[in-house]
Amino acid sequence: MDHITFLVAVVIVTALAFDFTNGFHDTANAMATSIATGALRPRTAVLISGVLNVVGAFLSTEVAKTISGGIVDDTLVTPGMIFAGLVGAILWNLTTWLMGLPSSSSHALFGGLIGAVWVGAGQHGVHFDKVVEKVLVPAIASPIVAGVAALIATYLAYRLTARARQKSVTKGFRLGQIASASLVSLAHGTNDAQKTMGVITLTLISAGALGHDAGPPVWVIASAGLAIGLGTYLGGWRIIRTMGKGLTEIQSPQGFAAETASTTVILTSAHLGFALSTTQVASGSILGAGLGRRLAEVRWGVAGRMVIAWLVTLPAAALVGGLAASVVVNGGTFGTVVIAVLALAVTGFIVLASRRNPVHAHNVNDTHEVSVRADEPSRVGTAA
Repeated sequence: MDHITFLVAVVIVTALAFDFTNGFHDTANAMATSIATGALRPRTAVLISGVLNVVGAFLSTEVAKTISGGIVDDTLVTPGMIFAGLVGAILWNLTTWLMGLPSSSSHALFGGLIGAVWVGAGQHGVHFDKVVEKVLVPAIASPIVAGVAALIATYLAYRLTARARQKSVTKGFRLGQIASASLVSLAHGTNDAQKTMGVITLTLISAGALGHDAGPPVWVIASAGLAIGLGTYLGGWRIIRTMGKGLTEIQSPQGFAAETASTTVILTSAHLGFALSTTQVASGSILGAGLGRRLAEVRWGVAGRMVIAWLVTLPAAALVGGLAASVVVNGGTFGTVVIAVLALAVTGFIVLASRRNPVHAHNVNDTHEVSVRADEPSRVGTAA
């Protein structure tokens, strides 16, 4: 424990804070369609998702190893650089949450770390070949694969049930959605919770508390799982609205097809150690499910804004992470305090802005739009 300095402790707490934002930012990946179709009540959905995220965190550590020893050179990384990278990731997560944009928490984390390490240790501190192999290629392929799989599954679901009673079909697929959404939550825990495990493990390696190429200790796995589970339970209602209502009007067969496709892609990638974006996978699945139902309306304007967010997430987080790293590396403890205070101030502003037009469990299905302006009377509830 002698290696756990004050800065290392601050980095670990900041990593868990990112994990928490990752949880409520990505709740929609698993539960948006089930909430939209009425298969699960909103609060029940986020409770199930939170518990299964914790369970999923213990199932694999391959993605964690990719983060801790893959995309950056752990011999050149310092806790200060990791702190700066996490600040970039957290601020981008909160900004896109405020706008209801389901951007990638994973790419925000990768971008923040890459920018911070590049500024702090130089270009050779980033393994760009691994970034391409483990991050960029899955980012392009995974939503396409998930979308095609969901499209085919949706088409088959409607063809096979074309002569069945509509009421029976809806009821059956809603029951199926409970299982498929639960599997997405489990898969999310095996992928996204591990990213924070990898960051904390990288921090401990850089501080000399763990050897190079070490895996995450049990306490790291448990704390990361609990942080993302708690964030998931609070429910990222703004993004749930966009995912469940914004892209297309989802029916239960489409929801089941989208969730099943997402689960398959995420679990396969977690097994292979690909740190993909579960947000992109889930969004691709929902788009595919929308295209798979005849006469379904797909809101391409919303989809376009999401794609733009995907494209700018990594460089935007890298820019913030790099700027933060320049202050932390050159300013030492004082620089770290300055960045921490600025990050807290921006976080407070974003949270206050979200309360002008809150989205919560009681109004999440009322409309498909997420607005920051208070253009309608808000109901009493907890904004998240």
